Amino acid sequence: MIKAGVIGWPISQSKSPIIHGYWLDKHGLDGSYEKIALSPDEFSDGIKRLIDDGYAGVNVTVPHKESALAIADNVSDRADNIGAANTLVFQNGKIHADNTDGEGFINNVMQRAPEWNVGAGPALVLGAGGAARAILSALIEAGVPEIILVNRTRSRAENLATHFGRRVVVADWADAAPASVAVSTVVNTTSLGMVGSDPLEFSCANLNPSTLVTDIVYNPLETELLRNAAQQGCATVDGLGMLLHQAVPGFAAWFGVRPVVDETLRQRVLDAL
Repeated sequence: MIKAGVIGWPISQSKSPIIHGYWLDKHGLDGSYEKIALSPDEFSDGIKRLIDDGYAGVNVTVPHKESALAIADNVSDRADNIGAANTLVFQNGKIHADNTDGEGFINNVMQRAPEWNVGAGPALVLGAGGAARAILSALIEAGVPEIILVNRTRSRAENLATHFGRRVVVADWADAAPASVAVSTVVNTTSLGMVGSDPLEFSCANLNPSTLVTDIVYNPLETELLRNAAQQGCATVDGLGMLLHQAVPGFAAWFGVRPVVDETLRQRVLDAL
């Protein structure tokens, strides 16, 4: 039996076992995928135990994504660029690290809004945390001509702009809404607007109806940002699919089958929220 799992601290909230369990059942595979709680102090030794126990690999969530990169023997270019890993593959005692968040973001938008053209114009990205790093990397690789990056702490956005290069320009948080008039894509990479978090203060009044608006928040599924953008006539994409699509590469690496994100899987995860 092939064994995999997801590591975090805490980990009880993870929906990853629903995703991977669905694919294991669908493809009739002899495998398991479980939640594994490891504190930061236990992380390195815990990974070694999993390798010794014959695990094929793991997903990694907060607060371990940077530590996962640090202990890897081999690191993908995108994980290195992002500075964090969410997927580890164990082969011959070696640890291979990847970051699939950006791929999950792009594939979610392409599935839910197939008319989206990443190269049609600038993108406005809200936030400069870990998720922003993955999405910036993915947008640049996909061919966005320019990214306007805003964050409540401007210095964090400036650090990312320095890292990712000339296609990323920084604007003040207060200038986000005025800047949105000239963009083709808007992405909220923050947790603002999520259940239990502060609201996202962003006006959609300046949005062009041809602009695509997406949010990585998926609880609630329709955030205030998406609701207001839809009222402006914009196409919108919720954040649930990013969670689903980022799981695909790991499953393929561990279990040898590349799964598909379908509506049945989406509904199963929705039912668990």
